[in-house]
Amino acid sequence: MKEQNKIWISVIGGARANSKILVDAHKVGELLAKSGAIVVCGGLGGVMEAVSAGAKKAGGTVVGILPSDKRSDANRFVDIAIPTGLGIARNLLVVRAGDAVIAIDGEWGTLSEIALAKSSDKYVVGLHTKAIDGIVKARSPEDAVKKALTAARNLDK
Repeated sequence: MKEQNKIWISVIGGARANSKILVDAHKVGELLAKSGAIVVCGGLGGVMEAVSAGAKKAGGTVVGILPSDKRSDANRFVDIAIPTGLGIARNLLVVRAGDAVIAIDGEWGTLSEIALAKSSDKYVVGLHTKAIDGIVKARSPEDAVKKALTAARNLDK
């Protein structure tokens, strides 16, 4: 199946996270890849690298939308590195590229991505995130992936 016909799920989260968060992010990436989804992320470290590593372990495809203008800044698990040179403004591109969004933990940058996603009418699932109106809470990586995939499948593409 061509990539443009597959489900694309954006995964957002902090560049720094504790080991529990990173294990769960890795599992999210793995489950998304096993489902055949393309994983989109910011392409750097922390949650982004963990979700990328999980997707690669399961044979998936990872798109990293980078804040810098250098492809070489992407983590080693990114298949398609898109250098933007936009800094944090690239957050909009990350969330708009996905059919749905999974937010994992994070701080201000992740909160900005959540706001951009909701402003763009994206379905957002939160795993280890703060309670925010409009975010669908997930209890586990499996629950987060199931909810995001279900929402993405219900879109008119």
